[in-house]
Amino acid sequence: MAAIARVPGAAHTRILGLGAYRPRRAVPNAEIVDAIQSSDEWIRTRSGIRQRRWAADDETIIGMSVAAGRKAVEAAGLAPEQIGGVIVATSSRMVFGPAAGAQVATQLGMTDVPGFDVAAGCAGFCHALVLASDMIRAGTARYLLIVGVERLSDFIDHTDRTCAFIFADGAGAAVVGPADVEGIGPVAWGSDGSSWEAIRQDKDFGTFFDEVAAVEANGGHAERPYIRMQGTVVFRWAATFLEKACRAAVDKAGLTMNDLDVFIPHQANSRITDALTRVLKLPDNIVVADDIEYTGNTSAASIPLAMEQVLRSGRAQPGDTALIMGFGSGLAYAGQVVTLPPYA
Repeated sequence: MAAIARVPGAAHTRILGLGAYRPRRAVPNAEIVDAIQSSDEWIRTRSGIRQRRWAADDETIIGMSVAAGRKAVEAAGLAPEQIGGVIVATSSRMVFGPAAGAQVATQLGMTDVPGFDVAAGCAGFCHALVLASDMIRAGTARYLLIVGVERLSDFIDHTDRTCAFIFADGAGAAVVGPADVEGIGPVAWGSDGSSWEAIRQDKDFGTFFDEVAAVEANGGHAERPYIRMQGTVVFRWAATFLEKACRAAVDKAGLTMNDLDVFIPHQANSRITDALTRVLKLPDNIVVADDIEYTGNTSAASIPLAMEQVLRSGRAQPGDTALIMGFGSGLAYAGQVVTLPPYA
């Protein structure tokens, strides 16, 4: 029997560079309170959000991904032709295909490399990080670009009091590659499909197209699919699953909470972050990301954007040890301990 060759991979991996793109338009609470019959104080108390970013027509999924990806490659000190593939995590493309990854790769000058997408909701970036790290360890690629990107403003019912104030847009990207010492710990991840309705698109596109045909025949207008969320269900699930997941990620990395410099949970809601911080009994000196205050909930883009914010603000430094934990629709979660990278 013929012997099949094996390509050797890297013993260790890490995030080599980070980039972010935040849409130009900042939307304060004052702009949305009338439509949901609410107030700035109510929104801040419920979520911690003061403003969010919503993309303009020219700030597309592809365009934001390219902008963030270019910065990540620059921060890694690499040339585009050195990147061996692109993985885009998103749940808000308005088309079924082709995948965004291939278009992002081509626009960044990466020739004839694989590009594909993953959809894991707010845990998407952490899922992409697992894939990239494992592919590099297996020898499939030497360097990979991962992107978390969303245009959730396309899926918001602006009169929905449960979530119109929460979701936002943006992109964060990271280059993953080989390292001399470990920079990406083993993943702790899981899912609970029994609660899939807690965060969902309220109609599939097949149903939407049928409605369009029916109402337009009578001169009407069909409502596009929107995000719907059962906030209480999500909060209870987070309180049940995430402490265990965070502790598992730290344990698998062979560390303790006292070894951490930074905690970067998905920026879903400041109340969830506060509850996690308390139950994990994190030391007082640990930096806790709070990007949600001025960025909102950007789902798959949340982790890299929050990572960039703690670095750019000077609250954390490249080389610090951080626990990241993405969680949300699915319901799904994924987290790892990582070494923070340089950023551009």
